[in-house]
Amino acid sequence: MYSVEKTKGLNFSRQFDYPLFIGVLLLSVIGLFVLSSATKVMPGNVSGHHIMLVQGAGFLIGIVAALVLCFFDYKNFKSLGLILYIFSIILLVAVLFFGVKKQDSRSWFNLPGMGSFQPAEIGKITMILFVCIFVERIKEETKNKKANIIKFVIYSMIPIVLVLKQPDMGTAMVFMFILFVIVFVGGLPYKYIGGMILAAIPVFLGVWFFVLDKYQKLRFLAFLYPDKYQQDAAFNVQRAMIAIGSGQLDGKGLYRGIQTQNMGVPVKESDFIFSVIGEELGFIGCVVVIALIVFILLRCIYIAKNSRDLYGSYLVIGITGMMAFHFIENIGMNIGVLPVTGIPLPFVSQGGSSMVTNYIAIGIVLSVSMRRKRAIFNAME
Repeated sequence: MYSVEKTKGLNFSRQFDYPLFIGVLLLSVIGLFVLSSATKVMPGNVSGHHIMLVQGAGFLIGIVAALVLCFFDYKNFKSLGLILYIFSIILLVAVLFFGVKKQDSRSWFNLPGMGSFQPAEIGKITMILFVCIFVERIKEETKNKKANIIKFVIYSMIPIVLVLKQPDMGTAMVFMFILFVIVFVGGLPYKYIGGMILAAIPVFLGVWFFVLDKYQKLRFLAFLYPDKYQQDAAFNVQRAMIAIGSGQLDGKGLYRGIQTQNMGVPVKESDFIFSVIGEELGFIGCVVVIALIVFILLRCIYIAKNSRDLYGSYLVIGITGMMAFHFIENIGMNIGVLPVTGIPLPFVSQGGSSMVTNYIAIGIVLSVSMRRKRAIFNAME
């Protein structure tokens, strides 16, 4: 039975996490300007105007979703977690049979008028909502600890296996990183953490030899041997690094980038959008964006630390881990220090459904934040 909540405007205004919400809004607004520049000149029949319409709609829908979710008591996800988890698993299975194949991965559904939707995006959040229940039980209970650890491992591995089946190694790595962060913060015994790491080694070896296509393997090989593959798999990274370096201190200005406005950088609207920031906004623009990212992540960590219960803390730290991996991996692959995995930059890269999903995640964090010190709602059984 879910609690019915009442709120007063005064209490809401006091408890709402304005710093986090404003930080995300600022990053999103910067992202809209950068994306408008990145999509000014597009190849073939791709419409930059359509991309911006979808992104803008995702931005507005995402804001509404976040505000609605912050009213929703996050503790109710303990009851809804299994339903949401099963729904996301059904989507991950369905996409293997009915999804659209892009870049050798069958990971997307086409949505009329809205572009494509990747079920794994919402799957990350539903997995966090569900597995955190077991981590809380592991921490608080003593009798059924081993049973809860087994359930945690099984429910965690199912979406990862389905994502690897697509195959999408980059997204699978996001899932793995989320679990590692939750397990580490949850304080599970090191023997279990070590066991999970050892079990992952043969899995990834099997994926490398029997699942990944040649093009996907080349991405990792290009990271290790960039000079050997600079005209092949490392080409995108080389062009992105040239664009970022040419921006110097203050950049060439929006819509004035030489590389980004002349099709010098492939996939500049998504995977390599940070190259647009580097070339057109320069070092100063990069610092501003990275500072906003660091602020958002630190604010989420603060909320997790001050959560009223362990479940809320694990929820927020899982979402923080998800966003942190996206931020670090996207920027890292743009500057050549991490392999290319097709991971977008949250709140900046193209993707209306991705924008909505990220704001849903922020809405959950806001829900935890609003209840971190004292309840602002009067619950009625």
